[in-house]
Amino acid sequence: MPLSYELVMTMAMSFRLIVDRLHEQLAACGYDDVRPAHGFVFQRLSFGGATGNEIAEHLSVTKQAASQMIEELTAKGYVTRRPHPADSRAKLVELSERGWGCIRETERHFHEIQRQIVELLGAQRAGELQLDQRRILQMLNDGKPASFRPVW
Repeated sequence: MPLSYELVMTMAMSFRLIVDRLHEQLAACGYDDVRPAHGFVFQRLSFGGATGNEIAEHLSVTKQAASQMIEELTAKGYVTRRPHPADSRAKLVELSERGWGCIRETERHFHEIQRQIVELLGAQRAGELQLDQRRILQMLNDGKPASFRPVW
């Protein structure tokens, strides 16, 4: 293979198209006010509630930036806040029913994209591609498991 960066560019463009199509689909389903950055918060909260500090750490942003995003998501109805059961000084941020609905729609969309990839490539080649992608992620992350958070 001659020296080129086409493989990297097609991977980057595929990621961008997946995100763009996801947000078009979300908008069509009534989630027109959600941004890509919100997905990283939703992903963290899907494992259980978190404090603002934990969200800031997950996003690799300041506590103030996380607080602004939590305020925005609360105002839009995607998350709720309640007193933390173990720390009276903290608030626990949790997904609301609207937030869970957005996650379910995202999962539906991702399943459909994966189905289309399997249909295009066949199950064996799609499985091989998935393994290759995992190896690439590990290589790019210096052998450590890749994290799912915005680092750009």
